[in-house]
Amino acid sequence: MDKNLRTRLKICGITNATDAIMVSNLGADAIGFVFAESKRKITPERAREIIRTLPPFITTVGIFMDAELTDVNNITEYSSLDVVQLHGDENPEYCAKMNRKVIKGILVTENDTKESLIKKMNAYSASAFILDPGRGSGKIFNWDIARGIEKPLIIAGGLTPENVGQVIRDLNPYGVDVSSGVEKNYGEKDEKKVKKFIEEVRSC
Repeated sequence: MDKNLRTRLKICGITNATDAIMVSNLGADAIGFVFAESKRKITPERAREIIRTLPPFITTVGIFMDAELTDVNNITEYSSLDVVQLHGDENPEYCAKMNRKVIKGILVTENDTKESLIKKMNAYSASAFILDPGRGSGKIFNWDIARGIEKPLIIAGGLTPENVGQVIRDLNPYGVDVSSGVEKNYGEKDEKKVKKFIEEVRSC
């Protein structure tokens, strides 16, 4: 990864317009809407309403997991999403049929190594890969196994304002993704935590 490129940040699990506008104004590059089963799941109608309130340069990402292909493409079009993030066991052929750029989620297990992660990613043609040990569970993985991987990586899982600076210094990833680490309740963001998280990312 080019050391001159700054790490992008996505605030995920947005459920209301107030939080969407707040994180956008504080400097988030992207916001994520969860359409998979989750306590932060949102309807396409609600996502569409929120997206219409956003400033023009915010990237909107829809998170799906093993959903019907036509459903994903229909929701993407209806809600005006910019990017699709696939967090399940979707195969490469499925991903290639998306009507938007794809971020492919790679599940990191305790037995994974740098080599096994690269093998998983090499099967896909995606714009970026998000490494997450728990698919939204807030778990942390051993960041060392991602060191030196020459792919556009987004790091997720257990990130907080207290540890995000370390993962950026260790890996210089393309992006970082946070949800529960900046919340006060499920689907409700804490402005102070969001601000601190963004400040930590920018300081790196």
